Amino acid sequence: MARIDVRKTYKLYIGGAFPRSESGHSYEVTDSKGKFVANAALASRKDVRDAVVAARKAFGSWSGRTAYNRGQIVYRIAEVMEDRRPQFEDAVRQSEGGSAAAARGQVDAAVDRLVWYAGWADKLAQVIGNANPVAGPFFNHTAPEPTGVVGVLAPQSSSLLGLVSVVAPVIVTGNVAVVVSSYERPLPAVTFSEVLATSDVPGGVVNILTGDAATLGPWLAAHMDVNAIDLGGVAGDAELATALEVAAADNLKRVRRAPDEEPDWTAEPALSAMTAFVEAKTVWHPIGI
Repeated sequence: MARIDVRKTYKLYIGGAFPRSESGHSYEVTDSKGKFVANAALASRKDVRDAVVAARKAFGSWSGRTAYNRGQIVYRIAEVMEDRRPQFEDAVRQSEGGSAAAARGQVDAAVDRLVWYAGWADKLAQVIGNANPVAGPFFNHTAPEPTGVVGVLAPQSSSLLGLVSVVAPVIVTGNVAVVVSSYERPLPAVTFSEVLATSDVPGGVVNILTGDAATLGPWLAAHMDVNAIDLGGVAGDAELATALEVAAADNLKRVRRAPDEEPDWTAEPALSAMTAFVEAKTVWHPIGI
């Protein structure tokens, strides 16, 4: 007897919960061959605002944790991803096409990328911080501090590895994130949100919206309670990238600019992905007091 397909409608991930889009709208997600796979929630401006509120609420507690503890939590994300490997491989293969071996390679790289950033959590301050030589009876120290709420436009083509590569450096340094997933390939991001919900990541630290970066990006860029934005998801669209940079300038957001084309996400990661969203705090303290 033939079964009727159970068609899924995936939700957003905001504040540790899975709400429907405030708009009530969704859109069809197809695989690499154009076959229907599922429906994804189409995030609205209200969803962006709700995600920013959830992120801001989570920032104080998350940034106040020790760097070592944040590293442990990011490592836990990698552990849970490893346990759910078959689901991620299926999602990547549906989204990006290619062979089963290629999908396994993408999942391997994503897990390894999380472990890499987890290892840097309690070491970054020693590398980019400094005890500054000064003339006078003072200690002068510079240390990195998180920027705050970071809007992340995730890569459009690399649905899992690219996503992990832009989210991990944001949260491991103590920031919180509002992420807009790949529009055509959102399923790995949806699965990643389920991992976040079942690991040790506090609600609101990462919020994932499915929808069009060209629609949601301007609202994130102009939001006055967003402190920084990563424009990687609009790579190759110079006109939109410029418009987002102009909107971000209204409250002096830090901006990680959109590249001319998506980078090779399999390349070795760099510390610049973490330093892009930290502030340098310098403290003076008199000696002998």
